[in-house]
Formats: sequence, structure tokens, C-alpha cells
Amino acid sequence: MKKEYDLSKGVRGRFYRPNAKLKLPVYLDSDVQAFVAAIAKRKKSDVSTVVNTLLKSDMRLVKEAT
Repeated sequence: MKKEYDLSKGVRGRFYRPNAKLKLPVYLDSDVQAFVAAIAKRKKSDVSTVVNTLLKSDMRLVKEAT
């Protein structure tokens, strides 16, 4: 790594995209992953869909409770 870098020709915001959507990685405990994977296999779906369905259900429950 250099001691100094010349940023005088840099362009501010060159790669900024205001409408960009980030997909964050989520790391599940092994028992949770096995549980969700079993549901996904039974429903012939993927793990992401099952996790999103479970989380949306929990969101509804929390909204109703508050």
C-alpha cells in the first residue's frame, strides 16, 4: 500500500446510485438453517422464500401486538 494517494482527479459521487437496493447476507444458526431448509424442501421452495414468509408473518404479529 502506498503512503499517499493522489485523489485530485477523483469525482465525488461517481458510483452513487440513490435507488440501488442492497441484498444483505444473513447468517443463520445451523439448527435454524436446517429447520428452514426442511420446510423449503417440503414446500418445493427455496430457503429465501421461506425465511421471508416467516419474517413477514412475525412482522404482522408484532404490528398487531403494538
